[in-house]
Amino acid sequence: MSKAVSSLALLALAACGGLKEPYVVGAAGPWKQGYGLQNLQGVQLAAEEINKAGGINGHPFQVITRDDEGDGTVAAKVAQEFVRNRKISAVIGHVNSSGMLSAARVYDGDLPAVATSATSPDLTGISSWVFRIISSDSLNGIALATFANKFATRNTAATAAVLYENNTYGRGLADSFRRSFHGELVSLDPINADLPSAEPYIAYLKTKKPKVVFIAGRVASGLKLLQEAKRQGFNPVFVGGDGWQGIVSDTVASEGTYIGMSFTPEDPSQAARAFVAAFEKKFGTPPDAHAALAYDATKLVAQALGEKGANRKAIRNYLHSLTRESAYAGLTGPAFFEDTGDPVGMRFRVLRVQKGLLTVAEAK
Repeated sequence: MSKAVSSLALLALAACGGLKEPYVVGAAGPWKQGYGLQNLQGVQLAAEEINKAGGINGHPFQVITRDDEGDGTVAAKVAQEFVRNRKISAVIGHVNSSGMLSAARVYDGDLPAVATSATSPDLTGISSWVFRIISSDSLNGIALATFANKFATRNTAATAAVLYENNTYGRGLADSFRRSFHGELVSLDPINADLPSAEPYIAYLKTKKPKVVFIAGRVASGLKLLQEAKRQGFNPVFVGGDGWQGIVSDTVASEGTYIGMSFTPEDPSQAARAFVAAFEKKFGTPPDAHAALAYDATKLVAQALGEKGANRKAIRNYLHSLTRESAYAGLTGPAFFEDTGDPVGMRFRVLRVQKGLLTVAEAK
C-alpha cells in the first residue's frame, strides 16, 4: 500500500500556503462501492471547504485515504498503518461494520476514530477510542419496526416477512427489527449479498402473503428483489434500512418503497441546501446520507483538532466531553456521544420513494 499522501492532501497544503504544519487524519472505506464512494466524496468536500476557509487555526487539513475494501482483514491492516503513522491524529471511518469492527481493536488505546455509516450493535462500547456518527442498528431496527407496526388494521395485526443479508449489517438490523415488531412475523430468511436469483424468494413470499416485507441488505440484492417482485406482480409494502440509499437509481422498481436513513437530499434546511449544491457542483451527482454522514464526521474531527490540536488522546477526550451545547451541529443531527461511543439519540427516520425523490413517510 502506497505511503504517498492523497492528491487531496497535496491540494490542501497548497490551498493553505503551508504556513504551519498540517493537521493530518486518515480516512478508510470501500471506495469502489457506491456507498463507499459517497463517503469518500463527503470527506473530500468537507476537507476542501475547511482548507478554503484557511485550514484549522492556520494549519492545513490533510487527509490520507485508504481503500479497506469493506473487508475486516484489510481494514485491520489499514488501521495498523494509521496507528504507526504518528502524524495522523484521528481517523474518519471506517465506513461499514465489518471493517470498523476489525479496525476498532487496533485503534483501541492509541488512535481516535469516528465511523461514518457502520451501524452494527457489536460496535457499541467496543473501545473508548471509537465513536460513530450514525445510530446503531439496535435503534434503527426499532424505528423501522415501529413504522411497520403501523400497517396493522383495527382488527388485524400487521404481518411481516424479513429477508436479511447474512453478514454483520444484515443480521444486526434484522434481529433488532424482529425483536421490536409487534405483529405476526411470517418468515425470517437469510440471503446472499450478491443474490444470484431473486425468483425463489419472491415466489416463496407470495405464498406467505405478508403486508410488509422488510429487507436488511444493500442496494444490489434489494434491486434484484424489487425488480423480481414487479415481474411477479407481488406488491406488499417494501421497507429497507440505510443500506438501501441508492435504491432510487431504479425509479420504477423503488417507487413506493420505504427506506430508513439519516439524511435526504430533499431536506429543506439551509445547511442541507448548501451542502447539496456544493456536492453537486463538485461531483456532478446528488449526495446521499453516506456523503452527509462522512461530511459530518470530517467536520467534527476538524472541530476537535481546532479545540485540542493534533494530540490523539486530547482529541479522544474532547469527543467524549461533548454535550448538546458543544456538539458539532451536523447535517444529520448534533454530534455528541454516549459513553459507549454511540451518538446520543435517534439519528434516523423513515422516508418514502416517490418519483425518485425521498420524502418523510407516513404509513398508509
